[in-house]
Amino acid sequence: MKTFFWYDLETSGLSSRFDRIMQFAGIRTDENFKQIGESVNILIKLTDDILPSPEALLVTKITPQATLQDGLTEAEFAKFFLDEIATPDTIIVGYNNVRFDDEFIRNFLWRNFRDPYEWSWSEGRSRWDLLDVVRLVRALRPDGINWPFKKVSICHPELVSGSNSNNKTEILKQVQNDNAKVRNNKEILIPTNTLEALARDNGFENKNAHDALADVQALINVAKLIKDKQPKMFDYLLKMRNKKEVMKLVNLENPAPFVYASGRYSAEFEKTTVAFPVAPATKQGAVLVWDLRVSPDDFANLSEKEILAKITADWSTRSQKDFVPLPVKELTYNKCPAVAPLNTLDESAQKRLHLDLSDIKKNLASLQNNRGLLDKISAAFATKNTHFVATNNNTVIASDAKQSPANQQKSTASPDVESKLYNSFTPAEDKIKVRAVASANANDLADFHPTFIDERLPELLLRYKARNFAKSLTADEKTLYEDWRSAKILREIPAFMQKLAWLAAIGRGEEPQKLSDDDQKQFSTLKSRIPREKVNEFVLEELQLWAESIIPTEY
Repeated sequence: MKTFFWYDLETSGLSSRFDRIMQFAGIRTDENFKQIGESVNILIKLTDDILPSPEALLVTKITPQATLQDGLTEAEFAKFFLDEIATPDTIIVGYNNVRFDDEFIRNFLWRNFRDPYEWSWSEGRSRWDLLDVVRLVRALRPDGINWPFKKVSICHPELVSGSNSNNKTEILKQVQNDNAKVRNNKEILIPTNTLEALARDNGFENKNAHDALADVQALINVAKLIKDKQPKMFDYLLKMRNKKEVMKLVNLENPAPFVYASGRYSAEFEKTTVAFPVAPATKQGAVLVWDLRVSPDDFANLSEKEILAKITADWSTRSQKDFVPLPVKELTYNKCPAVAPLNTLDESAQKRLHLDLSDIKKNLASLQNNRGLLDKISAAFATKNTHFVATNNNTVIASDAKQSPANQQKSTASPDVESKLYNSFTPAEDKIKVRAVASANANDLADFHPTFIDERLPELLLRYKARNFAKSLTADEKTLYEDWRSAKILREIPAFMQKLAWLAAIGRGEEPQKLSDDDQKQFSTLKSRIPREKVNEFVLEELQLWAESIIPTEY
């Protein structure tokens, strides 16, 4: 019998490579949403090599000390997850999980000597992401559901994300009251699809948002609501979690326009557009698609170098008012993309999404007649991928969803072994040894010194033993681990302590004195993200104590 397992994580930060799962919660149901068994709500012990993001913990209010008191080790949780959660025929469902939570699961399993992929596809298992389902239902079949809005500045980057024009007057003309509400010349209400807002506006308010188990219950309620109000859309998009079904609609052998909802598209158009497959992506199992809202004529004269500059632009460049993004993105078949045939775009949806099919047809014809542009796009993406592979031998290219510029910088600067999950698959010759590590206890590990072909695994094994089975370490291994841990903490502690001091100042309503221009800018950004009422003194005190407890003695 197929079952759903609805889940959510709370983490120590936003990077799936470097941060940690601190809380895992979930509920198993049958296909009619009837709960099966007890709900799951687990803390995972934070290890002494991790300084968590203070901003993240101010949101979740889960302290490192709480995880040590009540949590499982990562090795214990890995066994529980594979034995009790990722059981055969389970559909594992979250909210933005494909880009965020699932990536944490993969990296967590890998560093704990478990297969990072099979949990999501083998033995009838699959995964599904309800966020893009919500986006496409809102865009195409919104009836029966109360859809929330949020107030933003007219200059808000989400409003103009993916747009070809930053002209405020034009935006105000485009966004009508059917999908956004203009309040004045400075503020606008735009669609939002957060679980918290959907729960609030549909009568099942989530009073403990950012608590994993409460978010899971909200997730189930949203799924029930869609199934009840738009059953055909629910069943169709559930089927489309299968990459083979997606490939029937989106392919280069028989290319055709299709409706596509993605976080990469603009909020004023419900994150939805009509797209068209134009070229193979540089990675297997993906295709490049063009946003047919946008005329290719505006890009026809760009050189390959100029196209490459657009697709490799950093966050600060993309944030510039005059930056015009290339209307091309990768669609990955196994990431549950929310896609639908063009004939699902009825008149009301066309009006709501400001899509003129005559313009779509015109842009498609222009695109098909501009082979030179498509060749340059393919070449630019190939160049980007070549650079990624070359760079990734020594550093990490950040791709985590929800990453801030600070976390992106943290990732791209590190050659650390734990960032290298996607460098290569584990050689077949090592897999038996990897399974032996996972099944070993502390006594077994003390006498187990495998010779790996994969150069990543010896360092991973040292850290795995230190974090989960410290008594299994030899004296030399203890020294190696402590040298690595100390160097890591000493690198990170200055910025961590500064962040704590700044947050404490925000909580007191004070401004730090004598900041450099760069620090003042960072402080102002932090203050805009974490208002005074969100600063929790207890959490900051616990983080201070945590840092003091794990800091090397020479600091």
